[in-house]
Amino acid sequence: MKNSPLRIAIVWRGDREARRAATPQNNRFHRIFEELTAVGLAPEPAVFDEEFADEVLEQLLAVDAVLVWVNPLDDGKTRKILDPLLRQVAEAGRFVSAHPDVILKMGVKEVLYETRHIGWGVDTRLYRTAAEFRQAFVPTFLVAGPRVLKQNRGNGGQGIWKVELAGTPAAGATSISVLEAKSGSVPETIDLSAFICRCEAYFTEGGCIVDQPFQSRLPEGMIRCYMSGCRVVGFGQQLVKALVTPPSGPGDPLQPGPRIMHPASAGPFQTLRARMEKEWTPEMMSTLAIEAASLPIIWDADFLYGPPDDAGNDTYVLCEINVSSVFAIPDEAPAEIARAMASRLRQSAV
Repeated sequence: MKNSPLRIAIVWRGDREARRAATPQNNRFHRIFEELTAVGLAPEPAVFDEEFADEVLEQLLAVDAVLVWVNPLDDGKTRKILDPLLRQVAEAGRFVSAHPDVILKMGVKEVLYETRHIGWGVDTRLYRTAAEFRQAFVPTFLVAGPRVLKQNRGNGGQGIWKVELAGTPAAGATSISVLEAKSGSVPETIDLSAFICRCEAYFTEGGCIVDQPFQSRLPEGMIRCYMSGCRVVGFGQQLVKALVTPPSGPGDPLQPGPRIMHPASAGPFQTLRARMEKEWTPEMMSTLAIEAASLPIIWDADFLYGPPDDAGNDTYVLCEINVSSVFAIPDEAPAEIARAMASRLRQSAV
């Protein structure tokens, strides 16, 4: 009979020295280590890199559960090695959050298209091939207003573009203005055909492009709704500068404002909380065929303000779901993560 605490590996990316030196106290996840310990679990660092993937696999096969914080893109590195490794660990009976297959359902931009019928959705289109994109994304389509194009997997604003007409079509050419959401980006005027060629790389390895209307209330800020399973565990509010045209002339580029964290009980967000817990998350789970036991231990949904409704109340437009590496998190979230992990492990033991 096993009496020792259940072991929980916390995975993040780092080099060999980071793996050697990692302790529960000397990293940004130290509060999560503390809270997992407080509920009777035994968390341990599991720093990952492709160079020593076999070593990490051996470690993960020896624990009871795995919590993962690794971005889909990080300094040129992807999860191409990590995801099959995590699937192998899950197939061996270990609980993995977030499981790579769940990430492919809800942690990619395609979720915006698949769930466009939910109350958080807008006129969202999907292009699966470069040929389809070239045929559908025509100048007349942009006459109605700017659009935002998003590659399926990425982070840090990479491959997210605001696209709008820059002039009147002439001699078969169409000038557009494009601005990438990546920090430090500046608007660029380019021919539409050339921009479409630039985007062809997004279709490799089964990729796609999601297309949404630009939300004019973007300068009012973004609300990040932090979730543990199907429960809201906090909010983050931030004035964003991504896709906001920077001022011309010399000077520092636009910088985002600080993300102000709020508890789940914060008054201004109770309408959004109720919709996430009672409507939108259950509808997403049904649409994507995700069971409650498979929901990530920590994930977030980013919302922009949509047009006010007929009564003048705010509406919310989903612009992204983050699953792969959700951090920073509200102060209350580590304890919620620990409670959720303990509950999942108890349920799996029944």
